[in-house]
Amino acid sequence: MKTKAHTRYRLDDGTIVPGATTIVGLLAKPALIKWANNLGMDGIDSARYVDDKADIGTLAHSFITDGLRGMVTGTADYSENQIQQAKNCVASYSAWGHKIELILIEQPLSSEKFEFGGTPDIYGKVDGVLELIDLKTGSAIWPEFIIQVAAYRQLLQEAGHSVERVRLLNIPRCETESFQELIPSDAALDKNWQIFHCLLQVYNIQRELK
Repeated sequence: MKTKAHTRYRLDDGTIVPGATTIVGLLAKPALIKWANNLGMDGIDSARYVDDKADIGTLAHSFITDGLRGMVTGTADYSENQIQQAKNCVASYSAWGHKIELILIEQPLSSEKFEFGGTPDIYGKVDGVLELIDLKTGSAIWPEFIIQVAAYRQLLQEAGHSVERVRLLNIPRCETESFQELIPSDAALDKNWQIFHCLLQVYNIQRELK
């Protein structure tokens, strides 16, 4: 399917809680306003452009995660251009060259302590180290991505999974993008978790006001 069903995160008592991407989405991104305006000046519908890129990202994720599961990814709902760009992402991931001893893949998790949920991409052993891997498709690794993986690390740890390292992989879709890899330090992840926790508090206050 081109779009996955929206994951509902629930606590043990059935209470629905927000997802990490929703919480991180509270951050303002002024650069996107200028970017969308520039697209409009070039006669490009920014919403349609974003949807197309999101579809490529979804398919690229599916190619990689399905491959790790030993499954074949269906592509009937995608255009040839989308399929080719998603395959470019897979080629970049394959060139990365590390073997993953898989433990969890796209496993929805919820925090009883902090009342939020999220779905880390990949958790397993990489070169003997227990690692959380987050796959991104785009032009760069942005600061909000580190906030997101800090939240995922908290979810994994609360579920009893040790996280010795966190890695972000930006796998390019085309020649104008580049492969990027980032391993945030524990100190950086701790600080970004603090940011996430503050955003979560803002979300809950706004919900109460509504």
